[in-house]
Amino acid sequence: MDHLLSMKRLGPDGIIRILDRAAELRGGAVPEIGRTHYISNLFFEPSTRTKTSFEMAERRLGLDVIPFEAGFSSTLKGETLYDTVRTLEAIGLDALVIRSPEDRFYKELEGRTSVAIINAGDGSGQHPTQTLLDLFTLREEFGTLEGLKVTIAGDVSHSRVAKSGRDALQMFGADVRILCPPEWQGDFESSEDWEEVLPDSDAVMLLRVQHERHSGEGSFSAHSYHERYGLTAGRAERMKKGAIILHPAPVNRGVEIAGELVEHSRSRIFRQVENGVYVRMAVLETILKGRD
Repeated sequence: MDHLLSMKRLGPDGIIRILDRAAELRGGAVPEIGRTHYISNLFFEPSTRTKTSFEMAERRLGLDVIPFEAGFSSTLKGETLYDTVRTLEAIGLDALVIRSPEDRFYKELEGRTSVAIINAGDGSGQHPTQTLLDLFTLREEFGTLEGLKVTIAGDVSHSRVAKSGRDALQMFGADVRILCPPEWQGDFESSEDWEEVLPDSDAVMLLRVQHERHSGEGSFSAHSYHERYGLTAGRAERMKKGAIILHPAPVNRGVEIAGELVEHSRSRIFRQVENGVYVRMAVLETILKGRD
């Protein structure tokens, strides 16, 4: 594996290899990196979980992390992402973790640079490592991904998590159902009725309402959204036995999910964050070993 750009490119065999290695690392396996590698994290959008998770993974692997601050980079002077990447390649970096507001930002880089590219989120496109940690959490809970019924509820048209999650889950025969307002369904087939999807769902994944991507779409009421499309405490009580709650975060408490459910016994939200470190360790290790 030279890069990690999307779930479809990774494929089911690649997914299983990453999940298996993440499980080994979580169980205490010693990382296998070899020589010193240099890496940098280029985040052109705000991030707490993904950025710090990658930083923790990199340090646990013993990588040399070269600081990069988007707010002080030459991109503010008009430098293209391609020129930034080529500059960092020339300096001697082996891999770059990139989050960009542009869909498929990596298109301008493919075949034009030898540095490894890891997609940490591209616009409303894909978020491969988030999906990998979601799959890891599901497999950890249920022992398999095959045949699971997973409901994704929320702002799917703008969600890279929904798109990469659907792509990956369907590779393993999971039944992915979507619940959202009609104007937010994008190219998904969706429902507006919780009772159509809730009773037999093994997992319910809530998505943050992305206010920043809804410019010009009129007024929005957090209360009415929560009552119609959010996971309320009452709805959580009607979930099937053993079903779990997921959320990629950050969480809008009282909008897509009731505040008291974030740390409910069904919730795996903070477990997802924890698992993300091991998944990202596995991704980085796999890519860097491949380079050697």
